[in-house]
Amino acid sequence: MRGSAILTRARKPFGVGDTARDGSNIRIRKTLRESIEDVLNQTNDAYCQPVCVVAAGMISSPQGLVELPHVSAPAGIRELAAGARWFEFPEITDLPILIVPGVRTGPIAVTPSALAECDVMRGEETLCLGLSALGVISPESMVLNLGSHWNAIRLNAEGRIQSSITSLSGELIRAAQAQTVLASSVSSDWPEEFDHEWLAAGMTQQRRSGLSRALFCVRLMALANEGTAADRFSFFVGAFIADDLDALMTQGILTANTQVAISGNQATARAWQAALARLSVRAVVLTAEDIEKGFLAGLGLVLRQAISARSIEARAI
Repeated sequence: MRGSAILTRARKPFGVGDTARDGSNIRIRKTLRESIEDVLNQTNDAYCQPVCVVAAGMISSPQGLVELPHVSAPAGIRELAAGARWFEFPEITDLPILIVPGVRTGPIAVTPSALAECDVMRGEETLCLGLSALGVISPESMVLNLGSHWNAIRLNAEGRIQSSITSLSGELIRAAQAQTVLASSVSSDWPEEFDHEWLAAGMTQQRRSGLSRALFCVRLMALANEGTAADRFSFFVGAFIADDLDALMTQGILTANTQVAISGNQATARAWQAALARLSVRAVVLTAEDIEKGFLAGLGLVLRQAISARSIEARAI
């Protein structure tokens, strides 16, 4: 990048889920080396050569490149920069790498009695702070991030991360879709749009009988040839949305006055938007461009703060 402009990019279909299965981060190191080489090979401007690499997300976890401790909420750019660390990995690149930590809500010691107050994230904090700095989201708002984990992240009046709560719904949907008896009852592909009537039916069933029973109802409908596989998948996802949504409302984390921005898969985001609208909660769906710009803006802000701190330390020495 040059400032906020993206000069070159490379994408690789690999992540910490692969590390967890491998039991090693060897492939992450190899993939990072290849990715960095790809963007360097695309850089034709001799006067604009990269001086460092900056990274955030699960790369700072035990399954990533190196583990960094979470910083405690409330946290903004200053706190993230203070917790970020510079590393040298010559087997990956000759460039110095700045790795950004995640954010922790609640006490470090996790006990059964304190679980309601505890949460962690890696990567979402960088996205949220970047979106806030760009003015895409307002202070005192909530970001719903719908990835492998579903996170509800609250920002305070200063635009800093105040708290978060996370579920495994994204992973559970993928697992139940592909690796349970429901695999033959729902579509294997993710749709461009969910059917909102079937979503609502799934939400209603979850509220009537609980999540596990609502999922088994998908099997019952398949046996009776009720609906298409895509319809039943909408019902299936609706059950998961109701489960997380009602928990957020019951705990007072989400209210009718909450300003909500949703990031993640567009079809899932619009499904959540429709579910929130039924409760008179207004939500905007962030575009893929919004999300990329927000994440990169967050990385840039942390990087500048960390470079400034490094310069001050060097002058002091």
